Amino acid sequence: MGTTRRTPVSEAAAGTTTGAAQPAGGCQEPGHGRERARAAAARLAQAGVHGTALTWVDNAGLTRVKAVPADKLAQAAATGVGMSPCFDVYLVDDSMTTSEYIGGPDGDLRLVPDLDRLTVLSAQPGWAWAPVDRHEQDGTPYAACQRGFARGMAARALAEHGIELRMGFETEWVAVRGPLPDAEAEPAYPTTGPAYGMARLVENADYLRDVLAALSAQGVEVLQIHPEYAAGQFEVSVAPSDPVGAADLAVLVRETVRAVSLRHGLTASFAPVVDPAGVGNGGHLHLSLWRDGRNLCAGGEGPFGMTRECEAFLGGVLRELPALLALGAPSPASYLRLRPSRWAGAFRCWGLENREAALRFVASRAASPGGANAELKCVDAAANPYLLVGGVLAAGLAGLAEAAAGRSARLPAPVSGDPALRGDQPGLPGSLTAALEQFERSEVLREALGGPLFDAVRAVRAGEIALFEGASEREIAAATRGRY
Repeated sequence: MGTTRRTPVSEAAAGTTTGAAQPAGGCQEPGHGRERARAAAARLAQAGVHGTALTWVDNAGLTRVKAVPADKLAQAAATGVGMSPCFDVYLVDDSMTTSEYIGGPDGDLRLVPDLDRLTVLSAQPGWAWAPVDRHEQDGTPYAACQRGFARGMAARALAEHGIELRMGFETEWVAVRGPLPDAEAEPAYPTTGPAYGMARLVENADYLRDVLAALSAQGVEVLQIHPEYAAGQFEVSVAPSDPVGAADLAVLVRETVRAVSLRHGLTASFAPVVDPAGVGNGGHLHLSLWRDGRNLCAGGEGPFGMTRECEAFLGGVLRELPALLALGAPSPASYLRLRPSRWAGAFRCWGLENREAALRFVASRAASPGGANAELKCVDAAANPYLLVGGVLAAGLAGLAEAAAGRSARLPAPVSGDPALRGDQPGLPGSLTAALEQFERSEVLREALGGPLFDAVRAVRAGEIALFEGASEREIAAATRGRY
């Protein structure tokens, strides 16, 4: 798996980004690089940018935003932008629950843009984008910052094991003509061709070309784009980055696709399901482990050439998968997608190139010796990508810690064929209620997330379970397909 290169604005003809994807490190603090921020703001103004969208993703998986004029970017980088912490306990319908540490109208945070990720948005002329780190009013990191959690887990992997993770998301979406329909109406898709068919690409050639062009102009390296299985469904995969960078890219790619879709009279839905009778949208996560330029997923003595460290890491992930679903399949709608025999990974097993296993291993190929990686298939785009990469890291690190302590860290036997037909593999939780029960029992995730973030996630999951209690599958799909 290679690494995405993002072109600095000083190197680009039109000014696409102001920084390349960087390895995980310290978060951006208020007052960080004031002169650099002023220079970046000046370059944005020269590029015709009037506003910068500053985004974070809440625990319901929704991307929230505050925006500043281009000439206020330096001030935002210096002092942050105010925002209430209450959004950490907002539900998917914008109602609010509460938790032990977070909730109610009190308090304020500072949103500090990460200038290394600052990007001019090709499909939204006059706009730029940057993800934020969240801080307390006194400048200390906010304990429930999901992006900070992901960064902390990546830093632990490097500090404790000398391992760097490369991660990348697949983004799937369904495009619908005009606005998304209500619960009673059927969606109108912009394509009639067969699944994965060239006819679909031909019918949507201008649309997909513009998606590629916009991502390229933003310095995002696309690996592939194609029509998917469901009606109106497409997928784009981008080159991997460090864990925080991968989550940032997941946000940027999604909002770019959304903007291009609107220009074509389409609405893009990244929800787990648009039609509950059909195949849903995944948000698969690929990962590989690296040390000193070597891919630890290959060249070892473990299964299919993985090193023992890779095996231990993946063993920790597989063990925690039922609890990780509360992070990676976080909506009641997720379980309308997570069903057997739909390539969704509904069983707690792993296998070589097995698209029905929750954890799919991709072995090294002669043409791409560094390409060995693992794919987590049981997750979707309702997930907060920062929570997901951080949670996967925490689970993998627990596996590495067991191996270092001399305890067994071997993977079980790999599974071939459809686990639903074999009948000998454990299923993953079939509802958010069951996943939340596993999450509440996970000491690994509780310790890694810390009290404020763990409890806020738990409160949001419980709130959405109550929100959709008694709703039909069609009602759940209709209520969520326009939210992600």
